[in-house]
Amino acid sequence: MPSVIWPGRPDPLGANADDDGVNFALFSETATRVFLCLFDAPHRPPRETIELPERTGRIFHGYVPGLRPGQLYGFRVDGPYEPHAGLRHNPHKLMLDPYARAVAWSGNAAEPFAYRVGDPAGDLAMDREDNAADAPKGVVAGDAFEWGDDRRPATPWTETLIYELHVKGMSRLHPQVPPTLRGTYAGLASPPIVEHLKSLGVTAVELLPVHEIYDEPEVRRRGLVNYWGYSTLGFFAPAARYAADPRPGGQIAEFKAMVKTLHAAGIEVILDVVFNHTCEGGHLGPSLSLRGIDNRAYYLLDPAAPRYYSDFTGCGNTLNLRHAQTLRLVLDSLRYWAEHMHVDGFRFDLAPALSRRGADVDRHSPFLAAIGQDPLLSRLKLIAEPWDVGPHGYQLGGSPYPWAEWNGRYRDAVRRYWRGDLGLAGELGYRLTGSSDLFSATDRGPTASVNYVACHDGFTLSDLTAYSVKHNHANGEDNRDGNNHEHSSNWGVEGPSEDPRLASIRARTVRNFLTTLAVSQGVPMLAAGDEFGRTQRGNNNAYCQDNPTSWLSWETGPEGQQLLAFARRALTLRSRFAVLRRSRFFAGASGPRSKLRDISWLRPDGRAMGHSDWVSPSTRALALLLGGDATGIHDARGEPVVDATLLVLLNADEVPTRFALPCRELGRWQLLVDTAAPAAEEEILPASADSRELPPATMEVLLLRTDAASEPHSAS
Repeated sequence: MPSVIWPGRPDPLGANADDDGVNFALFSETATRVFLCLFDAPHRPPRETIELPERTGRIFHGYVPGLRPGQLYGFRVDGPYEPHAGLRHNPHKLMLDPYARAVAWSGNAAEPFAYRVGDPAGDLAMDREDNAADAPKGVVAGDAFEWGDDRRPATPWTETLIYELHVKGMSRLHPQVPPTLRGTYAGLASPPIVEHLKSLGVTAVELLPVHEIYDEPEVRRRGLVNYWGYSTLGFFAPAARYAADPRPGGQIAEFKAMVKTLHAAGIEVILDVVFNHTCEGGHLGPSLSLRGIDNRAYYLLDPAAPRYYSDFTGCGNTLNLRHAQTLRLVLDSLRYWAEHMHVDGFRFDLAPALSRRGADVDRHSPFLAAIGQDPLLSRLKLIAEPWDVGPHGYQLGGSPYPWAEWNGRYRDAVRRYWRGDLGLAGELGYRLTGSSDLFSATDRGPTASVNYVACHDGFTLSDLTAYSVKHNHANGEDNRDGNNHEHSSNWGVEGPSEDPRLASIRARTVRNFLTTLAVSQGVPMLAAGDEFGRTQRGNNNAYCQDNPTSWLSWETGPEGQQLLAFARRALTLRSRFAVLRRSRFFAGASGPRSKLRDISWLRPDGRAMGHSDWVSPSTRALALLLGGDATGIHDARGEPVVDATLLVLLNADEVPTRFALPCRELGRWQLLVDTAAPAAEEEILPASADSRELPPATMEVLLLRTDAASEPHSAS
């Protein structure tokens, strides 16, 4: 018997089930009719097609009694097909509900183009072939899940250590993860992965995109996939490709279980979200959802020629967040993931594109205003990737409080300094101390800076020391893709080498990267696998490499195990010492009862750094002294925090450099970390030690011991 459909209600949007049936609601300003298609299986034609009977304002809606969670559905959206006017309705193509909370399909939609491919008229020639059987379909989802006593860890920014990872790549090759769970949400939540994260001191995982993904046709033609996932199909649906549970909708419960497990371990979950563009691409791209529902509302179109898209993302289109419905879609998605999936924050890919006003970036955009006033979203961890590919797109430092930002200048300064570049003392000084030159103007402190040396995009830490140029031939783009300016060095030989001298300098440079990250003010971010020397063999844009190039290899050998042990020790410095976790910028001042300043910059001879030292191209060795009795930090009761005093020595020169040891009248120095001797135990230096000689390209961290028998108390 055909289904009965009642008028239903226009809110909330999407497919929402109750005890008696399912309400369907779809926004479109330009559609004339909307038909609901119901399916019995992902690869079969619709069981029936029913016109939504009501339209309230710009929302088509209807209620089907008797339907239950798990029902597959999609929409045929009728209306004008006039590309020159920015209208691309085609009722022969099934459209995915933008609010679908799960997607079921084969992974390759048949004939997803609204126009006849190969026709001389291009996208102006509407295609009338039906694609409903193989098109992506929404899954009516229920909310049943036993969260129990799950709570957000709510880790303060000052205590946060972010670990950027890919859900599949993290566990795909892990020998201790059950084979059926490898590469899945459940695999990420498995005990060996959680234990590894905790051993590093990780407090938050940042997941590469997990919204449902559609691999671009040109990528699939090369026999590849969009492994990174920056090609979003559905903003509410966890990607089914990462679920061990194969049932339609099973990915929702599995994702929730992953979050619950990570929360129980004290680890927050941050999603890398892509609201700047969708998988539908430019005017010759596929029609899968937004394009065929309301092209003019959801996308920024060229005002002079609405057939084409304004592209500030390099991916063919840009979402139009100045339209109320598009902004609502984004905010509803964020709230859904926060409220129903319990995630703790978001990293916004190409964030300036979300605030575009034509060729300009509006720092007071509706998007930023909406986030800032939202009582839930404004309290989560919000991170911007502060650049896009449009005019004036580099906006580092421009986000408002309380946003944090990926600090690309930190990345470049640290890479160049340890490569041995000249003239970087001043730049490095700002980066090590939280980048006050970038973030103080917006009333933010050091925690606005997410510090990283490597991330998913670019060379790994290991590859930064082994390759001077990219090797992306496997991507099928003739090595034209990817960044050409990695600020890397191969130290004389491109790629792997058996030369012990070369191996030594490369390994020491990686340790320098890790230690610099550990002692820098701000929020450190580590890319998965860099702690044990992961390599992509010189591929710096492995976005389409769903294979061992990108998957973490846990069979690391002695060198990898030694690096892992070192990484754990170096990163532990942050939890041990409050002077490395400041919420305010240094003032260069001392307190009323302190013997030291909060920070002192020293030359190797022990004298204070002067202007000529900061601007001299030859300054490649310097020290910073962090005064534990002058932190300027107060605890919850307003009492001054007295912490340890640390001395950080950095020598990027090509020759050994001797550093005078200050403060000898206050105590003895204890060596905590020496990147030239990674396996060395912590040792208290003799009272007579008045200097330390550092080999070339070496870094040390020392602790001032006022009592040689015990470590100074470190207040949190």
